[in-house]
Amino acid sequence: MTDECIFCRIAEADLPAHKVFEDDLVIAFLDLHPIREGHALIIPKQHYPWFEDLPEITAARIMAVGQRLGRAMKREWGVERVSFFYTGIHVQHAHAHVVPMFHRHDVSSARYLEDGIEAFSLPPNPGGASLAQTADLIRAQLAEAG
Repeated sequence: MTDECIFCRIAEADLPAHKVFEDDLVIAFLDLHPIREGHALIIPKQHYPWFEDLPEITAARIMAVGQRLGRAMKREWGVERVSFFYTGIHVQHAHAHVVPMFHRHDVSSARYLEDGIEAFSLPPNPGGASLAQTADLIRAQLAEAG
C-alpha cells in the first residue's frame, strides 16, 4: 500500500466507496465519474501499478469478478453487452472498468468519433504486411521473456 494511492486507501477502508463486491484479493466499487450507470472498477487489494504487474491469480480473479458483474449488469439494465477494459490513465494502481453499454459508443475513443457519434468510422487498417510485422515483434518479445 502507498499512502498517496487513492485505490490503496479504498482497499484499506481509509476512504469510502460504493462497494459492490469484495473478497480476499479484489474489491469492486462504483466509479465516481461513470460513463454509464453501473460503471464499476475492480482493483487488487495489493498495490500493483499496471495490469501487466498483476500476479496471474489476481488478474484471473479480476476477470472472473468482471464476468460476474457483467452478467448482473445485463440482468439489471437489459443491455446486450458489457465492456471490460484496463486503462490506468488517472490512477497508477491496476484497475479494470466494467461498463454496461447502453450505446455502442459508450467506451469508444473520441479520436474515432470525429465524424460524429452515428457516423463512426473504423480506424485505418495498416494492411497485412504491417500487421504481420507487428505480430512478429510481439511474438519475439514473448519468446525472449520465456
